[in-house]
Amino acid sequence: MPENSHSIKLRYVKLGYQYLVNNILTFLLVPIMATILIQFLQSNPNDLLNFYNSLSLTSIHLVCSLFLISYVTTCYIMSRPRTIYLVDYACFRPPITCRIPFASFMEHAHLILSSEPKSVRFQMKILERSGLSEETALPPAMHYIPPTPTMDLAREEAELVIFSAMDSLLAKTGLKPKDIDVLVVNCSLFSPTPSLSAMVINKYKLRSNIKSFNLSGMGCSAGVISIDLARDILQQYPNSNAVVISTEILTPNGYLGKERSMLLTNCLFRMGGAAILLSNRKSDRGRAKYRLVHIVRTHKGGDDKSFRCVQQQEDPEGKVGINLCIDLMQVAGEALKSNITTIGPLVLPASEQLLFLLTLICRKLFKSKMKPYIPDFKLAFEHFCIHAGGRAVIDELQNNLQLSAEHVEASRMALYRFGNTSSSSLWYEMSYIEAKGRMKKGDRIWQIAFGSGFKCNSAVWKCNRTIKLPVDDHNPWADCIDRYPVDIPDVVRL
Repeated sequence: MPENSHSIKLRYVKLGYQYLVNNILTFLLVPIMATILIQFLQSNPNDLLNFYNSLSLTSIHLVCSLFLISYVTTCYIMSRPRTIYLVDYACFRPPITCRIPFASFMEHAHLILSSEPKSVRFQMKILERSGLSEETALPPAMHYIPPTPTMDLAREEAELVIFSAMDSLLAKTGLKPKDIDVLVVNCSLFSPTPSLSAMVINKYKLRSNIKSFNLSGMGCSAGVISIDLARDILQQYPNSNAVVISTEILTPNGYLGKERSMLLTNCLFRMGGAAILLSNRKSDRGRAKYRLVHIVRTHKGGDDKSFRCVQQQEDPEGKVGINLCIDLMQVAGEALKSNITTIGPLVLPASEQLLFLLTLICRKLFKSKMKPYIPDFKLAFEHFCIHAGGRAVIDELQNNLQLSAEHVEASRMALYRFGNTSSSSLWYEMSYIEAKGRMKKGDRIWQIAFGSGFKCNSAVWKCNRTIKLPVDDHNPWADCIDRYPVDIPDVVRL
């Protein structure tokens, strides 16, 4: 009991400190304004009239003052960045025919690598500890034995994923294809000609003057990069909207070799995609789900180790795959640290920034051996969407940011149900939070994504309206949300 009492007292001290520092301006300004108001009420009206007459103001002075105020106000309004709203989004829900149970995955591994039992056992160990369920999906071409990664089948997968997500978005928002002003499509490893963005334009017969972009080779963080690009374009064109499509096409990218560092992607990556509608129109403010607050991008490509830690390459036998280096988690940690250093001052309350500054001063100036202070980002955000790159990624960020199990629940469940869907994983996590009825008006969401290069990108959103239950049928969790969260064992014996 004494220990509990002590911890409770410390908690109240911390809460009091946060309240004091975060509202310091209020505490300082209220007494000053109260004093001025009291002095004004106690003053003689004749004294005020004499003071006004002593200024010798003419009508010309008043007109010039009004003009100056109007000019400054107009310049301020015109120079402000346009508010970017996320009207709605839709995620691809894989058909049940694409489901890949563990038994099927391992049977394929045995048949494809029949002469490499060690590689098969390695994949089994990874799958047992991956945090994935038996409901994840792979494209039809990867169900064949051996897989048939042809260009036609890759295009079929792209059409299935992208068009399904796009159809859901159009149905949810009532948007007509001819009304789309900007289109951004990102897919890292499949970049055909004509591009995927041209494929979308052809399918939906979009306008000839649409501003379209196709991003490739930018890894799992490309979704945030696409949002950033769309935001920059919308800042230049008023009364416009933008559709962002994030996906990864797996058909041509399955690894058929035996190198362990390149077999990891086979065990983790699964089908997925998302379509997002952004707008800068004031008329969309009432129906929009979220408002974009910040985007912070960190690129560590100047460092050789960071640049090579995730790389598409050939193995000694000439088979192409994605090589994940053993230093990946260390590189990701350094990129996250740089990203946090930038985003912290933008989102953290004054109490956390002051503690961080004092700790830094003690460590640098006074050579103190005290541990670096880790800001409490739970004071800045209600929800966290961490890229579902794998169980190790989620564990590392949970420990580093001192998050609770509930804060990372959406990431773990998205990994479990859909696998690593690359750049679209953040939207499956956002959908999970909505399907659980946890998204309230004013809530702040932090999306954190990692990608090859090496990049760590963050997007901060603010909920514009409470998301009511039940969710619509287009939500990827609509048919299964009642079963979640589930307990995920450390090891699933196969």
